[in-house]
Amino acid sequence: MKKKWLWMALAVMGMTACQSGGTEVTSDKEAALQQAVAPYVNHTVIATYKAMADAGIELRDQTQQILERVEQEQDYTQLMKDADASWRKMRKYWEQSEAFLYGPASAHNIDPHIDSWPLDFNAMNALLNDAARMAQIEEEGGAYVGDQLGYALKGFHAAEYLLFESVLVDGRAVGTGRPHETNLTHAEAVYLHAIVEDLTQQAILLEYCWAGEVSADKMAILEEGDVEPYEDHYGTQMLQAGKAGSIYVSYQEAAEDIIAGAIDIAGEVADLKMGNPYISSTPEERDYIESPYSCTSTIDFADNIRSIQHAYCGAQTGNYSVSNYVYRQNSELDASVRKAIEEAISAIEAIEDFENTAQNNPQVKAAIDKVQVLEGLLDDEVLPLLSK
Repeated sequence: MKKKWLWMALAVMGMTACQSGGTEVTSDKEAALQQAVAPYVNHTVIATYKAMADAGIELRDQTQQILERVEQEQDYTQLMKDADASWRKMRKYWEQSEAFLYGPASAHNIDPHIDSWPLDFNAMNALLNDAARMAQIEEEGGAYVGDQLGYALKGFHAAEYLLFESVLVDGRAVGTGRPHETNLTHAEAVYLHAIVEDLTQQAILLEYCWAGEVSADKMAILEEGDVEPYEDHYGTQMLQAGKAGSIYVSYQEAAEDIIAGAIDIAGEVADLKMGNPYISSTPEERDYIESPYSCTSTIDFADNIRSIQHAYCGAQTGNYSVSNYVYRQNSELDASVRKAIEEAISAIEAIEDFENTAQNNPQVKAAIDKVQVLEGLLDDEVLPLLSK
């Protein structure tokens, strides 16, 4: 996939993603692909990141209340359940965004910042028992987490471990998928809230990078965390393809990136997210479970395929999409891609207890095969069709 991460910041200053394009197209193909790019940017990418950031703010407020209840020695059972639900919601939007990691999520290392795994238990336990560092985290919150902690100590999975119950089995923390019991230490509650503050700031940053603007409340959260927003205006870069200042020379090139992003996540789901636990020839592969404490790994994988579905077909009914263009050129290919998407989702959702049974599980192998069929169609047929 082409890497377009050296932004032309001065050239795009002042552009916002709410613009509808305005580029003079020079062919029917460009006109058709321009129709696909606009809803992709506004109704798929920006809408997904906005919803993710909104869910993050919910979770941030809930973990603040949990911390206050811990300090006051009051019950917070319901708050933990609410926070678990918000984490799941925020997580769903993130997984449904992974077909467009090629933009700011990768350019600014936001993907590894918020979604690295497995968790570094030894370092986390050392941190929780380090009074001086915990005092800094309590004072600085998400800013400390964002600047001072490594990827394996923050993001979705660090928060997941503290929000969801786990038990030790042969020295490994095995998740139950249930809300953590109300026995967080003060240090854990401080750490949880700081992790979520940082996570929310990064979600808002993604929305800003694509949309070029966010609400005043969201800007205030960035300012509280000393997060300087990047002036990528990436949505406008796509919408203004072919125009001076855009990193895209054509709408064809933008459409190629849309499909290349879908190919990348299909490969990751098949080869790494499911493939490593399925093989499990080493302890590292055995522990390569994406969401081991919430037990939502297969939900993650299915939502990754839905991110491909949204990128290819559009996230809203009636949106013109790359699928419409492919259909006009080769209706059988379009039907095959749509069918492959549905079959991949169904095969993933059929897997039972992935976290504990992935190794040599025929259900996992069947799902891997279906995702690889989808990946092959996109890579071998759709991308070349766009490039003609």
